[in-house]
Amino acid sequence: MVAKRRLVVVGAVAAGTSAAAKAKRTSPDLEVVLLERGEDISYAACGLPYLIAGLITRPEDLIARTPHEFRAQGIDLRTRHEVLGIDAPNRSVRVADLERSKQYTLHYDNLVIATGAASFRPPVPGLELPGVFTLRTLSDGLALHAAISSGKVQHAVIVGGGYIGLEMAEALRARGLSVTVVEMAPQLMVNFDEDMSKLVLAEVEGKGVRVLLNDGLVRCEGAGRVEKVVTQHNNVPADLVLLSIGVRPDASLAASAGLELGAGKAIAVDDHMRTNVEGIYAAGDCADSVQQVTGEKAYIPLGTTANKQGRVAGANAAGMECSFEGVVGTAVAKIFDLEVARTGLTEREAKAKGFAVAASTVQTQARARYYPDNSPLHVKLVLDADSRRLLGAQIIGAQGAAKRIDVLAAALYAKMSVDDLARVDCSYAPPYAPVWDPVLVAANVAARCK
Repeated sequence: MVAKRRLVVVGAVAAGTSAAAKAKRTSPDLEVVLLERGEDISYAACGLPYLIAGLITRPEDLIARTPHEFRAQGIDLRTRHEVLGIDAPNRSVRVADLERSKQYTLHYDNLVIATGAASFRPPVPGLELPGVFTLRTLSDGLALHAAISSGKVQHAVIVGGGYIGLEMAEALRARGLSVTVVEMAPQLMVNFDEDMSKLVLAEVEGKGVRVLLNDGLVRCEGAGRVEKVVTQHNNVPADLVLLSIGVRPDASLAASAGLELGAGKAIAVDDHMRTNVEGIYAAGDCADSVQQVTGEKAYIPLGTTANKQGRVAGANAAGMECSFEGVVGTAVAKIFDLEVARTGLTEREAKAKGFAVAASTVQTQARARYYPDNSPLHVKLVLDADSRRLLGAQIIGAQGAAKRIDVLAAALYAKMSVDDLARVDCSYAPPYAPVWDPVLVAANVAARCK
């Protein structure tokens, strides 16, 4: 009797669950073992700020697929099982069963590494104090929610002014806390250009959030729990601190097995999600990708990318030939009453990559000018002045930014020029757009750039 081929997947949040499910659908006879060191699987980490704000009342609503659903599909899901090492020559992994305090060896034919990323904790004193949190996992979110619900928290400090930091500023204000955001850079949202970032700063400060720019974290202080945050220029009272300084790929398991690391010290993969070691694939926030605008390797950890990469890795590990061409870095966030969206390169990034850059920004209306509840929409386009190819875009406004950025992401994928973009047949109806959609207005203005 011929033994079944076995796929082992390490990590069961986004990329790992996508890989396991796709592999099993592709090859129903394939044995798929899905290992997760934590207790929670397949959850929407991007929904955690809304759970903490109280918009989502049940944590289980953040679960995309339950363990029962995976097991019903024929996937051998093992939670609280941590992979300690990979023996690539012998195609096996060493696994710790954390519930039973024992270890075992598990052989594989193919392996998918989807270990994700970890919140960055800077090397400063006091981060071990109770009351200092990160927000990466479902358990992180539940711990933070419990701390706020205790009624003992009044003053929150968020270290980092990016997407998650500002989404959490809104969530904590909704829970009645005073909030201070500490950002080392001279602007919020460092992956936006400064002129667009100023719109976000005005919105955040207008909602009662204190923002300290050009100010880095020095230490946290407190007797028994955190009581104060000391920055380069300020002392800020705090009984809750959230570290939101970005993530780092969790690639130590791969590196110790001899896998090559690439952009951002993430696992280097090709367009089939293959690593440099035969039979081993990687996907999600632990893996690098290709920035389609530049054609260069980049580390851009996003939930959308993780799911797509996981799907490709699982399909190929099961015998298919699929490819993942890369990303343009499309992202959007709701920050109080603003939709804040970007795709491709900022003006600053494009110049750093050596492009001959032209950029234009327009302020127009999200709807027909006479339609009620209209609001301004700011659209910035970045282009190569020589080829006129679109390089990137940023859109900020109270309405209409989130989905329009997808039009521009598609334009980047198609390598359109601003002249091409100006000819796109955008829809028109007064409740949704003026007769000249803001994307078209921005493209026509950018087309005049020299």
